[in-house]
Amino acid sequence: MNRIAKGSFSVALQPLIFEGADAESRLGRRSIDKQISGDLVATTQGQMLSAMTGTQGSAGYVAIERVSGVLDGKRGTFVLQHTGLMNRGTPSLSVVVVPDSGTDELARLSGEFKIDIVDGKHLYEFTYRFAPA
Repeated sequence: MNRIAKGSFSVALQPLIFEGADAESRLGRRSIDKQISGDLVATTQGQMLSAMTGTQGSAGYVAIERVSGVLDGKRGTFVLQHTGLMNRGTPSLSVVVVPDSGTDELARLSGEFKIDIVDGKHLYEFTYRFAPA
């Protein structure tokens, strides 16, 4: 059965060295640290790789972040995988739980993590489920 968690988060992105890439490559790497509140109370740590293009409004990124906290009264960790594209200003984003990445009381967790930015505030809607034991 699907459940839905909602809330907000703050995010800090810090530039990191992208080994082997020169400045003209338009490749980037950043650390991701989030503070999540609402139905999911957690912190995250991860990294993002990005590629800018010469076309205005076109870019892509991938990221992995480990989430540690409490969801639905259950404590543990899990990993989110991001795949994001901007195609000439049209965004698409998929953020999903990596299969079998849940630990402790969050074992067997799967789901999709939708991100919205409204008036500069980061909001989430996490549709999740637990597989039967």
